[in-house]
Amino acid sequence: MKTHAIRIHQPGGPEVMVWEEVEIGAPGPGQVLLRHAAVGLNFIDVYHRTGLYPAPLPFTPGLEGAGTVEAVGDGVTEFRPGDRVAYANPPLGAYAEARLMPADRLVRLPDGISEHKAAAMMLQGMTAQYLLRRTYPVQKGDTILVHAAAGGVGLLVCQWARHLGATVIGTVGSEDKAELARAHGCDHPVLYKSEDFAARVREITGGEGVPVVYDSVGKDTFLKSLDCLRPLGMMVSFGQSSGKVEPFDTGLLGAKGSLFLTRPSLMTYTAKRADLVESAKELFEVVQKGVVKVEINQTYALMDAAAAHRDLEGRKTTGSTLLLP
Repeated sequence: MKTHAIRIHQPGGPEVMVWEEVEIGAPGPGQVLLRHAAVGLNFIDVYHRTGLYPAPLPFTPGLEGAGTVEAVGDGVTEFRPGDRVAYANPPLGAYAEARLMPADRLVRLPDGISEHKAAAMMLQGMTAQYLLRRTYPVQKGDTILVHAAAGGVGLLVCQWARHLGATVIGTVGSEDKAELARAHGCDHPVLYKSEDFAARVREITGGEGVPVVYDSVGKDTFLKSLDCLRPLGMMVSFGQSSGKVEPFDTGLLGAKGSLFLTRPSLMTYTAKRADLVESAKELFEVVQKGVVKVEINQTYALMDAAAAHRDLEGRKTTGSTLLLP
């Protein structure tokens, strides 16, 4: 069958994404044919487009989507045509009206979770889940630091951490974003452009520092984030929207208090199907209970993905962004 997809034939700026007709075959063993209702936009899509994370050319970007199963291949017993499903993992190819997908990477959507909401929260929400529940299990009474607190992952982490009983310090780039973060559970928004966030963290914690920093910004925040940690604290570097973290002497971790450093990824945390299903289940539960609200603050036509990328890179987006086929 023929469908349309965004294709990238060479790495570069948003303009390298072109809307093309593509041919999809029937689902093979272990695969399903999925028709998208919505596709999620994430910063990792920019990394693939620019070649920072190389992908074989040409390719269709995108790691997150939700929709309806149209056909299943041999050996697929967990899903059948008509099932509503979602995913947030490789293989690349979400920026398409329809696609083939390995069945073992899909999760079924419960009643009460729409395809649009699922596509807006799967990657960011399961990232928040592993950060808060597995990488550093946040406890009641913890004070934590979250960078980009008004971003997609940031807003979810703020809400979920507050539900777990934590006090949340979050860096933001503007007063508007400070208000947004505050409305979603961030107790202490810090404007990093005009305030010294490390000094503010020390002030808020009475000089003690925080047990964990969740940092998706990278280059611009990494070293100063180490100064925010208490002894034996954990630096969680899970993104690099400002650029790659430059090489540094690991002796710095010792000098600043025997710190831990990890560079986790959702793909590792959900590599086993049991972990994928459990992560999605816990995410769906907190959303259905209203503990975590998913904010779809921008939508674009899928064929206009270039405009969405420009706005994402220009820090013009907040919360979640959908691309609609």
